[in-house]
Amino acid sequence: MKLRKFTAIALILLLALSALSACAPKDAVEAKGGISIVSTVFPSYDFARQITAGTDAEVTLLLQPGEEVHSFDPTSQDIIRVQNADLFLYVGGENDTWVNGVLSGLDKSVNTFRMMDYVTLYEEELGEGMQPEEEEAAAAEATAEKEWDEHVWTAPVNAISIVKAMTAELVKINPANAKTYQANSDAYVAQLEALDQSFWDVVNTSARKTVVFADRFPVRYFVEEFGLNYYAAFPGCSAETEASAATIASLIDHVKSENIPVVFYIEMSNQQMADTVAEATGAKTMLFHTCHNVTKAEFESGATYLSLMQNNVLALKAALN
Repeated sequence: MKLRKFTAIALILLLALSALSACAPKDAVEAKGGISIVSTVFPSYDFARQITAGTDAEVTLLLQPGEEVHSFDPTSQDIIRVQNADLFLYVGGENDTWVNGVLSGLDKSVNTFRMMDYVTLYEEELGEGMQPEEEEAAAAEATAEKEWDEHVWTAPVNAISIVKAMTAELVKINPANAKTYQANSDAYVAQLEALDQSFWDVVNTSARKTVVFADRFPVRYFVEEFGLNYYAAFPGCSAETEASAATIASLIDHVKSENIPVVFYIEMSNQQMADTVAEATGAKTMLFHTCHNVTKAEFESGATYLSLMQNNVLALKAALN
């Protein structure tokens, strides 16, 4: 996947840079009195929307609703958007391997905000019973640098840190709107703190402390924050989609032995593995939304990080009781 992305980037950069002279002038958004913010994924896109609410900032999400981040490749138009942005928001993990190539190929520096810079990071973890990557990929990983779990926003405390840092960056870029940004940010942080407390209320009064994901597991930061144990099929950034019989059997055994009432699947999943484990154990299946992206229907209905995570509060309560 990485090789494919790097190959595509070389071609895209040529197209994008040659097209810049034909695109709208750099100050097209500024002429309307606002700033342009471009984000790779939904969480930082939504955080920026909340901070800049009431101003005429233009916030763009590169990942289209319903698109899977693990297969995202930037188009020439995406690169033009990055080039013209006043602030470019990205995660900084494995799925953003294309970002450094794009940024180094632009003909001007762009203000950037890397979410992984503002939290304590955890390495990608192969938990008990998880299916490892295919042999070839595993061998490649063994000689590579540490792979950090990039899903940093899944813990509300991390979201708070990211929002505060993003606010400071926006104030620097556009001090004329500093008061609005800060007021919006303070109100939003209060909502995120209430969200965090809602999860703690569930955890502190729950009958168990273990969750099961018959899917990828992009919520390491979440379980670490709340002291939860977990079983899952694949690590969060795994490219695997088909679980082995041994992996499914392991999940079924854990659900049965610990009397787990809910088996989670994540957004953009076909849910088949969760259905299989549920059918074998009598457990229910429920969505735990990692918020990396939303469906077209969710986007059009006005879904936000807060609304998705508030649904997760209810799902977690069902799973732990």
